[in-house]
Amino acid sequence: MESEPATRSGRPPDALAGKLERTEVQRSASSIPGREIVQVLTEIPVGVGSGWHTHPGEEVGYILAGTVTMAIRGRDTLTLHAGDGFLIPPGVPHDARDLGPGTGRMLSTYVVEVGKPLATLLG
Repeated sequence: MESEPATRSGRPPDALAGKLERTEVQRSASSIPGREIVQVLTEIPVGVGSGWHTHPGEEVGYILAGTVTMAIRGRDTLTLHAGDGFLIPPGVPHDARDLGPGTGRMLSTYVVEVGKPLATLLG
């Protein structure tokens, strides 16, 4: 079942909504029991980082615009450009930061546990 974007869905914003502009594109049940698929367009202003956070499932992402560093705990930091993809395993802390010169834009598809917050900021 598909839903409207988060701004009209009545769902509370996720933990990253205060730092980044995030628009839920679609949400649907998954063929994997207990999982749902959520697709989100994220816009990161120049010099802004998401903050270290996790997701309750995989994040499969694609950089639409800009240059974004993706720090992933336990791995080398990636420098991603428009056209690059990335994969974040479930529960792995990571932090995305736009290097500029313009706004970074990424499209992420999450395959996550139903009923869990899409993103959890780490302290």
